[in-house]
Amino acid sequence: MTEIQKLETKDLWITGLHGKLFVKVWSPLGHHDRLPIILLHDSLGSVELWRGFPEALSIATGRQVIAYDRTGFGQSDEFNGKLASDFVTTEATGDFAAIKQHLHIDRFIIFGHSVGGGMAVNCAAYFSNACAALITESAQAFVEDRTVQGIKQAKELFKDPLQVNRLGKYHGNKAQWVLDAWIETWLDPEFATWSLKSVIPLVKCPALFIHGSDDEYGSTQHPELLASLTGGSSRLAIMPQTRHVPHRERESDVIQVIKDFVLRLD
Repeated sequence: MTEIQKLETKDLWITGLHGKLFVKVWSPLGHHDRLPIILLHDSLGSVELWRGFPEALSIATGRQVIAYDRTGFGQSDEFNGKLASDFVTTEATGDFAAIKQHLHIDRFIIFGHSVGGGMAVNCAAYFSNACAALITESAQAFVEDRTVQGIKQAKELFKDPLQVNRLGKYHGNKAQWVLDAWIETWLDPEFATWSLKSVIPLVKCPALFIHGSDDEYGSTQHPELLASLTGGSSRLAIMPQTRHVPHRERESDVIQVIKDFVLRLD
């Protein structure tokens, strides 16, 4: 724990491309001169599903942490229709751009979990002059057999209505859409050729790639590929005996590696 232990939190609703977006901001009291960290959630995620991680990260780094629910998720407005196959790419010019503009963020550090990691790569590439650092956790860089098999197993699990009801705690009546947006998109044959191979070289800032050695949705080929192709300096953090959610399974370790990484950015 650092000397910064008091935070102020703020809930915001801003106008995105497809409706209202819910945003939450954690700010260390008296420390507003450091670059903020913006969090991008996973395929079933939301602001609330980050749980205590944003607060702990803000305290440890002395930085403002910003998280938002993408359209269709959490407390943000519903998304009408099916996700487009380029949804990972277009987040940079969609909800993320709206957040950046509304909060008047000139420079930032971006952190994405799972598919949010792929979105973070695209945001870092598109806003290359504004992104000071990229951090991904459990990000997929391409559609791997392990990813597909993991999603197929999850599809079977979510045939149990109780599992969908659990999602409803965080997404309300949008829970079934959230589930379908994840499963049906990743299992769609049109999505099979998706990858980050063409965009990751456009990232020029320092990058940290965090991954669990036992990630059920992607092998360590993903962070290794990203680290080898990124246009800036890179660091790999492969966590042993860790699955798809390192920030929950090994929160203190994840926070420490991020703290060390961002220490010299300002």
